[in-house]
Amino acid sequence: MSTQHPDNVKMPFFVDSQLFDTEDEIKEAYYAFAYLGCEEQMWDSEGKEADTFVVKKLLSKYESYFQKKVLGEDVFLTIRVPNPRIEKNEGKVLLETLESIPKHYDVAQVFYGKNIAPIFEVILPMTTSAEEIISVDEYYKKFVVGKEQKCIGNTCIKEWIGEFNPKEINVIPLLEDEKSIMNIDEIVKPYLQKDGKKEYQRIFLAYSDPAENYGFISAALMNKIALEKIDKLSEKMSIDLYPIIGFGSVPFRGNFNPKRVKDCLQEFQSVQTYTVQSSFKYDHERDDVTKAIDKIRATRKGKAKQIDDKKAKELIAKYSDEYQRQVEHIADLINGLNKFVPARRKRALHIGLFGYSRKTRGIKLPRAINFCAALYSAGIPPEILGLNSLHSKDYDFLYDCFPKFETDLKDALPYFNENSEKFLPKGLFNTVKEKIKELDIGINEKHKQITDEILENYSKNRNETLTEDITRAAVLRKFLG
Repeated sequence: MSTQHPDNVKMPFFVDSQLFDTEDEIKEAYYAFAYLGCEEQMWDSEGKEADTFVVKKLLSKYESYFQKKVLGEDVFLTIRVPNPRIEKNEGKVLLETLESIPKHYDVAQVFYGKNIAPIFEVILPMTTSAEEIISVDEYYKKFVVGKEQKCIGNTCIKEWIGEFNPKEINVIPLLEDEKSIMNIDEIVKPYLQKDGKKEYQRIFLAYSDPAENYGFISAALMNKIALEKIDKLSEKMSIDLYPIIGFGSVPFRGNFNPKRVKDCLQEFQSVQTYTVQSSFKYDHERDDVTKAIDKIRATRKGKAKQIDDKKAKELIAKYSDEYQRQVEHIADLINGLNKFVPARRKRALHIGLFGYSRKTRGIKLPRAINFCAALYSAGIPPEILGLNSLHSKDYDFLYDCFPKFETDLKDALPYFNENSEKFLPKGLFNTVKEKIKELDIGINEKHKQITDEILENYSKNRNETLTEDITRAAVLRKFLG
């Protein structure tokens, strides 16, 4: 699944500026399908302006391609909508998006000369209950499609406007907080039981937000627990459940990039769909990108690996508590550097769950991409936060149930700058130095030189070149954040 996450440092050839606009995102969807081999494009109406004529524009601009590849059968467009429980001001955008689905159907029907639903699934972010999923599902049936049976005077809307299709949609819950991820079966089960047996259900697990809120180790363990529960629920209810996982390119957000695709596929083998975010697509050579996507498509979904959830939960509790304490300690640095992280999309992002759930302490942070970008720019890979809470038995457990853990550390630690020590919480610096020695890590000196400049200029309030320097460092890493 190609996504619009703004984690790329380099811009693709079809974008003329440093920001994607809505027309660029039309081109991007075609490019992801036709040139990269992605099978699905997430169309994001959550936190940003989205083109509501996307289907019409794709079919008219790239007619020859979509005559061969049917939108809704061969390649897919899936909309992420706002969740009005969290984003009350964006609630009407949810309704507007649902109302647009029959319009897209009509466009495709004319184009293909047959009944085809180019959009039939929506992603609901920050899902915490079955009621939220059911509400979207019911609204579409009762108020979008259902209005065709209503009449104005003696004329039914169906006769006046035409039929409303598709008659139903699939709602994909996106779970982003610890409680929801760990209780995924209880959230999804009532939706699966509604209106009889479903043919299948897709379930979206976040990785970046849990990593920012609880640390990347917690994000991995939570997702492993959830994936095992999904397998058990699928077997119990005799329904095919297809997990989606929201990886990014930076180790903290999944380490899912062309170089590490194989590791992720082995680590999370029960996942059906992996997100290919912007850095994956644009910060690497295209041949490497297409080969990696071919590898993803050729890999068959397996069974979830078993995990000792009791031990995992104990480790999560201990590690996340220390991680959150350390994030609070360096929050000012994160927020200060965040102001200079270059934007890549015209977005108005919703509040991060860390800030949302912990606002009683006055902590507000940027979303995960900028969070990572700010810390890496200071020579503080976020992967190091909380490591001093782990003991040798914890490492043994992690190396056993989360084998990619060591690879993630090895990929992150070369960007550590020891001159960031004054910003670090007490006890962390020595832990990191020991881990660098133990894993025989070589520091990226070019990156260190740039982060030295960033730290010095930031400390002296010399801000003129910070955005340029943050970008230079990101080019070396091959990701923004």
